[in-house]
Amino acid sequence: MRIRGFEIAAGWEDKDIHLPKRSTKNAAGYDIEAAENVIIPMFQPGQKPTLIPTGLKAYCLPDEWFMLANRSSGPKKGFVLANSIGIVDSDYYENESNDGHFYFAYFNVSDHDLEVKKGDVIGQVVFQKYLHVDDDQAEGIRKGGFGSTDLN
Repeated sequence: MRIRGFEIAAGWEDKDIHLPKRSTKNAAGYDIEAAENVIIPMFQPGQKPTLIPTGLKAYCLPDEWFMLANRSSGPKKGFVLANSIGIVDSDYYENESNDGHFYFAYFNVSDHDLEVKKGDVIGQVVFQKYLHVDDDQAEGIRKGGFGSTDLN
């Protein structure tokens, strides 16, 4: 039985995407690479974050989620995750709108545009368990991809 892991997302199979690895045996996070070249413009008020594709999807157990987190060196380079951390639920995997392809959403707070090249490590994924409260009655079923739980 598969428990948790990474796969190449639909449409990215022939784009030389590398499956994530941990750098050291005690590392919590799996290093994630950019799937293509992206320019992150210098931040201006009102600007939307830049989405960096990974070409990946991840699966985990129903009582788990995975966190998209910045690297510790990210902020000093100007990379700031738009949502501080990304929380990706287990039912995001293979959803009908984007197959579970996850992206990193960054702002650039440096004084110049930042160039991300395909293969650059842009963040990390950490898998986690979660708990329910006693009277939890969630029954909803995911119908879409990025931001879709805002619609339930």
